[in-house]
Amino acid sequence: MEPLSQLGICLLLDVVGAATYFLPGVGELFDVVYAPIQATVAWSFFGGESWGKVWTGVALAEELLPFFDIFPSMTVGWMMKYLL
Repeated sequence: MEPLSQLGICLLLDVVGAATYFLPGVGELFDVVYAPIQATVAWSFFGGESWGKVWTGVALAEELLPFFDIFPSMTVGWMMKYLL
């Protein structure tokens, strides 16, 4: 997949993950379902990198832990892969 296409998907996943803040009560339930989806995409994008397995865990934890949804873990992962 093209790097810019990956960036678009990463940005979309981060926006959807952060949007759960606007759904009080329901948002945390959504995170429980959404976190494994985001982690699966993180694994497919970054799992082959030396740091990718750890970053997949970061993406999963970021979605599951309260108040951390605002951290753009997918976009930061993309930047680590393509800009560093």
